[in-house]
Amino acid sequence: MSGGPIAGVDEVGRGPLAGPVVACAVVLREIPGGLADSKTLTAPRREALAARIVRAGWVALGAASVREIDRLDILRASLLAMRRAVLRLPLRPARVLVDGRHAPELDLPVECIVRGDARVPAIAAASIVAKVLRDRLMAKLAARHPGYGFERHAGYPTAMHREALHRFGPCPHHRRSFGPVRAVLAENSEAAIQ
Repeated sequence: MSGGPIAGVDEVGRGPLAGPVVACAVVLREIPGGLADSKTLTAPRREALAARIVRAGWVALGAASVREIDRLDILRASLLAMRRAVLRLPLRPARVLVDGRHAPELDLPVECIVRGDARVPAIAAASIVAKVLRDRLMAKLAARHPGYGFERHAGYPTAMHREALHRFGPCPHHRRSFGPVRAVLAENSEAAIQ
């Protein structure tokens, strides 16, 4: 085991039909109490913890745009977002612990940990900050593109979102490479031909 700072890395937003994928890299100086997988926490709890995480260590963010997701595919875009987050850290970690089975391309030792967001404090911290930031971003997109309900489902394929997608068609922030969005685009182009 190499000594030195260890970064935890996680991403949020692989499953949604809209919006970027956001990654966070965190090196903790101290471990805030109450860390857990971001999906198991309420929004107010995540917000409170995110503020504590930022004070407890070094935090950097990275993202991949909808355009990059459509061009690369969601897995490669997620790894790109993770790489960007790690490279933006203000210090070089000795090791990087990544949630899941796939590692971003880095010139550092990287270890993938399945369910790391529930097992490793730095990864849990990264998942919380990434989720808070992405939810805030989707709420801003909701103000610019009302009707889709981004502030409620953050772009995930809920019944409400699918219904809005059929009613209004995709907005510029929808991932055109994703099946449900592709299907709506195909329906719309068929309707235009008829």
